[in-house]
Amino acid sequence: MEEQLVIESTHAGTRTVTPTLHRDATAKWFLISSVSYFFIVGMIALAIAAKFVWPELLGTVSILTYGRLRPLHVNGMLFGWLLACDMGLTFYFVPRLCGVRLWSEKLGLATAGLWNVIILGAVVELLAGHNQGLEYAELPMWLDILVVIAWVMYGTNILMTVATRKYQQMYVSLWYTMGTILWTPFVYLTGNFATLFATGVNQANLNWMYVHNAVGLIFTPVGLAIAYYFIPRASNAPLHSHRLSMIGFWSLAFVYVWTGAHHMLHGPISQWLQTIAIAFSVMLLIPVWTVVYNFFATMKGQWQLVRENVSLKFLMSGVVFYLLTCFQGPMHSLRTVNAIVSKTDWIPGHAHMALLGGFSFFAIAGTYYVLPRIYNTKLYSDTLANWSYWLFMIGGLGFFVCLWLGGFWQGWQWNNPSIPFIDTVTALKPIWMVRFFSGVLMFAGITAFLYNFMATILYAGAENETHA
Repeated sequence: MEEQLVIESTHAGTRTVTPTLHRDATAKWFLISSVSYFFIVGMIALAIAAKFVWPELLGTVSILTYGRLRPLHVNGMLFGWLLACDMGLTFYFVPRLCGVRLWSEKLGLATAGLWNVIILGAVVELLAGHNQGLEYAELPMWLDILVVIAWVMYGTNILMTVATRKYQQMYVSLWYTMGTILWTPFVYLTGNFATLFATGVNQANLNWMYVHNAVGLIFTPVGLAIAYYFIPRASNAPLHSHRLSMIGFWSLAFVYVWTGAHHMLHGPISQWLQTIAIAFSVMLLIPVWTVVYNFFATMKGQWQLVRENVSLKFLMSGVVFYLLTCFQGPMHSLRTVNAIVSKTDWIPGHAHMALLGGFSFFAIAGTYYVLPRIYNTKLYSDTLANWSYWLFMIGGLGFFVCLWLGGFWQGWQWNNPSIPFIDTVTALKPIWMVRFFSGVLMFAGITAFLYNFMATILYAGAENETHA
């Protein structure tokens, strides 16, 4: 199966890239495992949301308590679903942008196998209560070491594919993918190793540097790499501006690393560090607006395609969620706003809109796009794909909005000394009820996505047997 990718550069003109046939075995296995984990961890997320409304749910069995399920949900969604899916999609588009086969399918399949060992090991360890007690860095040390090994394998394969490329001009998706590969070790090693040797405020500062940059320097660049590839592909339109894409890339690289301390405003850290975090948080508007403008300008004259193209539905909705997320972040880094929303339900609402509403929408869009192509078949059901979109969209909006409003209300109550703390907890029950039922809709979307995904693969297998 041959594909053509139209790439526009404002200074180099338009060119057409026609890559060679690919087997995509590595991409297939990463996508299969990630979508499966999405469904499994989605059930855990639903159980956690239900426990907020009905605290006695699931009793006192240790492995079903909030303290065990919550780290599993976080790590499962981050590494089992989203990062694994992103890796699978990069294994698909990097060779195509380079005009060559993946440097080593064997190394890629070994990476997929090791990644699944890590995820299954995390399930066992976290349910057993073995974790390091640090946000996003709960995995025990032996699993951290395996993550580092797997990342070296992944990075080697991708970078060697780029090094042996046929096309010398590198499209922006390659820049973002390589940035992810290089920035992830810095972020991950800081959060999972260096943090263990710090104490007190220094440990908290390092941990928040990791938490914020796990989103900003891991999931953001690889998510944007996916969006930059699939928006022109799905709309069959050239990218509006290569120059703007480079401005977005380099400004993200310079700005994002300094923003993590805005989660510690009004805390026991230096005022100068707080001010720097606020200043760089506001500067994030530069890469965000360049990226969003580029995507919307690319779609000029193509918006009618969104109605029928489910990949474009997810992609452009993801762009809007990304814009909202990256407007919220700088705004709640301001001291006056932070004094109200910090540590409230506003923050989970913000984080979920970034990772679920923004980057997961990009990942789902990419998966819907590549699935028929790597299996040389058609999508099992366009209707089911559209249902999955609307379930995600309606459930996601209910989830995000109720947590923003509830978090602001929660923070206002915390700042009112006349309101007992327990009253601020009971007051949020209606908010948590909306969150639970919104979660039911999103899980229905995950279920529709999984069924469509697996049915497409089975349909392709049956079709191949018939032809044989």
